[in-house]
Formats: sequence, structure tokens, C-alpha cells
Amino acid sequence: MKILYLQTFPLWGSGSGTYARFLASEVGRHFKVAMVAPDERHIPNVELYPLKTTRKVAFTGHPEWPDCSLYTTISNRDMIKLYEEMLNSVTAAVEDFVPNIIHVHHAFPLSWCARVIKSLYQIPYIISIHGSELPTLQKDKRYHALTGDALRRARRIVPNSFWTKEWLFKVFGDEFRSQVRVIPGGVDLRKFNPNLDTTDIDQKYHLKGKKVVMFAGKLTAYKGVRYLIQAARKIDAEVVILGEGPERENLEKRTRDYQLKNVHFIGHLGTSNELNKFYKRAQVFVAPSVWDEPLGLVILEAMSCKTPVVVTRKGGIPLAVKDGVNGYFVRPKNSNQIAEKVNILLSDEAKRVKMAENARRIVEEKFSWETIAHRFILMYMKYAYFPKNKNNHTPRHKQLKIS
Repeated sequence: MKILYLQTFPLWGSGSGTYARFLASEVGRHFKVAMVAPDERHIPNVELYPLKTTRKVAFTGHPEWPDCSLYTTISNRDMIKLYEEMLNSVTAAVEDFVPNIIHVHHAFPLSWCARVIKSLYQIPYIISIHGSELPTLQKDKRYHALTGDALRRARRIVPNSFWTKEWLFKVFGDEFRSQVRVIPGGVDLRKFNPNLDTTDIDQKYHLKGKKVVMFAGKLTAYKGVRYLIQAARKIDAEVVILGEGPERENLEKRTRDYQLKNVHFIGHLGTSNELNKFYKRAQVFVAPSVWDEPLGLVILEAMSCKTPVVVTRKGGIPLAVKDGVNGYFVRPKNSNQIAEKVNILLSDEAKRVKMAENARRIVEEKFSWETIAHRFILMYMKYAYFPKNKNNHTPRHKQLKIS
């Protein structure tokens, strides 16, 4: 069986890119896998085909595309040109790789290409809904008709959380309910682990002997980082903010206005291993989102490194976080609660260690990429298209067993 993935954005720097990268690599351990993406960096077990476009466009921005346009602002003519370029890239990959099934990341726009391929090549497809595309679909009705048709023709629609599923229904109604199956993202337990040596980042960032509270993600208003900065006035620890985005300048100004010396902006670390080490080094990870976060892979990554979390009860986050077990929930836009819960974990070592152990255990049980990939593989095997050979027989493939 051969699976072709379609991904709109770079494979580093965003949750959907991370999801696409690790899923494809894990599935590639068992079957032939290729991916069309605007990225050339090596991924184990995956053959890459370029997504060639003359313009970079995103839903809410992307740290590796600092000057990109947004789908809500580009013109109709620009969208048509972008779609034509995407279709050409996907068609070239299909002709060369000849997949049995296509897996599209995001409800649009690459799903439109998969819809055309299905009609002409008879190759079925499934669509993963990551959630970041849904605000654009709510705001800009230009994309509804083509996206609705692509969803209608998909064999399965796979939101990354139950909240993302309900959000999808709010946008498109209940028409697709029978096609939907929720499968969350996963974590590479080998990469994100509690045994990393963090001596080098202690020296580089002058953190030796200090307690660390961290945030990682795109610096947009949705992420609520301003409330972590407000909370930092009452937190006796170094607050480290990793990531880039349009809000960085405002957040740095707020830090200066508060005259805070314990808040540090590190920026986007890209493919560096430093992000993993910061997860391990931090005593607490904070995700103060003010919007309905589809899932929050950074939360899972922090948990995998035995770091308890303080998060808002938004979107799909409760799928992974249990209040008082592996972290704490706080109300959105409430800096006082953030400071209170962070300080509990910083001051009570026994409680923090217990929550840290629980965090890793929950990830191991529910969110390993091996477990997530197995669920997708069963879906691929059910819906893949195998053209009949000269003897009028469909090729067989062995039933996969993953322990």
C-alpha cells in the first residue's frame, strides 16, 4: 500500500506540520509513504515532493513564513493562481508515486486538489481537520462551496479532537457527521523524553539554579501570552517564551512597561533540539489560550518530558489534561489564576513530581505516534484503492499487526 500526504505548510514551526511529519514517518515504517509539502528537509521513511507556489499564504500566520499573506485577505485571482499551482504539484506527485490513498491535512485548499484527483484517477482520500483552518472558513465564505464539496467526497473526515469535530459541525452543519472519526495528534516519546541533558541551555541562557516556567507556540493574540506576562509579576521564576509571531513586539513592549526582568523571549528554535530540552528543563509549562485550541501538541510534548501544565479549558485541551492529575486548568484571560497555579507547582515539589509522572504516563498510554498511526493505518487499509492487475485480481497486502 502507498499513501500520499498533502500538507499546505512547512513541516516545522506549527502543530499541523509536526502532526504531518511524525504521522508520515511512523506510517512509513510499515508502508511506502510520500508527501507533497513546501519543505525540502529530510523526514525518515518519507519521500518528499515539492509544493511549488509563488506565494506563501496561511490561516493565522506561520513562524517560518513571517511575511506570508492570509487566506482572508488574498484576492480571488490570487487564490485561483495558488490553486492552479497546488493542483499541478499534486498531480505531478500522483503521476510519479501512484498512491492507493491520499491523506489531506486541513479542510482546504489541498482538499480541492484531492477532489479532482479522486474524480480523474479514482484515488480515494481522507481529510484531517486541524482546527486552525476553521476560523478562516467562518470569516470568509468564498471557501465554503469548494471545501464543502471536498469534504462530501472524502471517505473519512478526521478532526484532531472532539471540540474540533463540533466546531466543524458549527461551520458546515451535520451533513458530514457519519464520515467523522476523531483521532488526536501524537508525540514522539523518544524525542520528547525526561532524560535529556539540559546543562548546555542552562549555560547558554543563564538558567543554572533557577526555576523555569515556559510557553512555546505562535505569538498571536489567540495564544493569550499577554496574560502569562501579566502573571509573571507574581511568579518567582524565569518565564521563558519560545516562538515568533505578529504579537511579539506588543508582548515585548508590555514586558518593558511592567519592568519585568524575569521574562525572556527566545524566538523560534526551528529544528533545534533546544525546544525539547526546554520542555525538560521547565518546572511548569503554561498554555494560556483564549481561543478554542484544537488540541495543542506543545502541551503533549511538555507532558511527555514530565512537565506538568497550567492551561485554559479551551477546545480540545481537556482531551489530554486532567485537572489536579497532570496539571491545572485556569480561566481564560485570568493572570491571577495563572500565577496562583504556577506558584503551587513551584512551591510543592512532591505535588509537582507526582503530576509530572502522571503527565508522562498519560502520553504513553494515549498519545504515542505508534498508537495514533495504527488507527490511521486501519483506515487506509479499509479505503485504499488497488487497481486490478492483468489477471483481473486486486493485489493483496498483509494485515498489519502493531503491538
